[in-house]
Amino acid sequence: MKKFLTVLATGAALAAVNLPAATAETPYGSAPAASGCSAPAVRAPAGTAVESVTADRRAGGTIDGTGVVGGTVTGVPAFCEVVVTLTHPGDDDHAKVRTWLPVSGWNGRFQALGGSAFAAGDNGVGMGTAVRNGYAATTTDGGLADAVDIGWALNAKGEVDTALLENLASRSQHEAALVGKQVVAAHFGRPASYSYFNGCSTGGRQGYLEAQRHPDDFDGILADAPAVNWDEFEVATLWPQVVMNNERTYPSACEFKAFTDAAVAACDPLDGARDNLVADASRCDFDPRRLIGTTVVCDGKELTITAADAAVVRRIWDGPRTASGRKLWSGVPVGADLAGLAGTERDANGQVKGTPFPVPRLWVTTWLKKQPSFDVSTITYDQFTRLFEQSQAEYDRIIGTDDPDLSAFRDSGGKLLTWHGQADQFIPTQGTVDYRRQVERKMGGTKRVDDFYRLFLVPGAAHCGLNKGAGTVDDLAALTAWVEQGRAPRTLPATLIDASGRSVERDVCRYPEVSRYRGHGDPAAAASFRCVLPSRH
Repeated sequence: MKKFLTVLATGAALAAVNLPAATAETPYGSAPAASGCSAPAVRAPAGTAVESVTADRRAGGTIDGTGVVGGTVTGVPAFCEVVVTLTHPGDDDHAKVRTWLPVSGWNGRFQALGGSAFAAGDNGVGMGTAVRNGYAATTTDGGLADAVDIGWALNAKGEVDTALLENLASRSQHEAALVGKQVVAAHFGRPASYSYFNGCSTGGRQGYLEAQRHPDDFDGILADAPAVNWDEFEVATLWPQVVMNNERTYPSACEFKAFTDAAVAACDPLDGARDNLVADASRCDFDPRRLIGTTVVCDGKELTITAADAAVVRRIWDGPRTASGRKLWSGVPVGADLAGLAGTERDANGQVKGTPFPVPRLWVTTWLKKQPSFDVSTITYDQFTRLFEQSQAEYDRIIGTDDPDLSAFRDSGGKLLTWHGQADQFIPTQGTVDYRRQVERKMGGTKRVDDFYRLFLVPGAAHCGLNKGAGTVDDLAALTAWVEQGRAPRTLPATLIDASGRSVERDVCRYPEVSRYRGHGDPAAAASFRCVLPSRH
């Protein structure tokens, strides 16, 4: 599980700086801490009360990320940590808003960081990275717990704790922005010149929520691999397990890899070059039945791919459908690691069974069934459809985060930058594409939307992969240049990892364009490719 959860960590994003008006209760103040690190007066955001404010000087150095996501950042300079604890009167919650203020070398910017899975905020690695880069940084735990610790989800009566769900879904990030900006202004004697939001996965969804509901919070929002359409895709990503359980066929990770490798090999040349990357995964129509009868060696054993194996893979790639064939959601992208959502293991009796990824499993057992011990392996195809529709009906308004009207964010001058890996094994890339298309229909087409919102689809990149060592991109620099200098990114220069594990340079194309080989030059060099509109567009 740790292997999978590591990639759920936050990405990198930025936010805006007009000190927002916050409804005032009596400002809360406390005694100064040592070395110029003191607890400021903080006005409570609307609907909250300040329970406490503390300040401590931290030495920096190496910071190890907490919880299952983990991670490490080194070279963090000394900083002042201010912790403001908020509560929503009557809800009995206690949300800690942490702000880290560099002792020296502040770049005048503010950065708020989002969470991962069911965690509302950063685990320390993103905060440390921001401070190392000169930012004043803020995050909030929303009064919740670690990424897959959802003991808070149901109250003593077994009912959904709607207040804490609302913290995760919408209100905590906004309140953290209001509080963090106050702390920064009080500490440095002036507000930040620019403010940014930075998040991936859950953090990406939080960034879109900010753009939709609180358009004045941030000048720039970096929201990668965003978990928008939460109520739909969280159920949809349980589909691979439902398919294996209903078909009683459990391909091994090795067999799944054989299908993925074959698909990548077949669709690799579509961009004009054999470079071990599929430039446009949505065009890959590889039929898994082509592997029936072939053999693969897994753990020293020779296995033959069966028609049942191919049928399972075909359904997983296609995505969930009703019994009548109506499509509910997109499937796992071709090229992504199928074992991420279609994990299996052998029990004590040697029987193979599915091991669901924790996030969709917990969403279904806890928020839908409201029975944490519910066995998801018993879900039939018909039951799956009902669960999908239940999730839409109960939670779209709360946590769907799919409102395509970004006019207020556009009018505020905000900029929204997103990249999403085309080999994302946990959040289907097509969901982000579909949301972007909805925004275009709502707001006047591609060119008008590009003025404030740009999407980049990254060939071969896994979930939040460019933030976690499987390639790199300086997306934050691209966003700050757009916000502060008006230089809208035409491409995102990145180092990608191809299917063979080799590093290659690419200028990732702005949606809807895709990368095409020029016909000459080193396929590992960015200059050998250009961005063009896909033939179907």
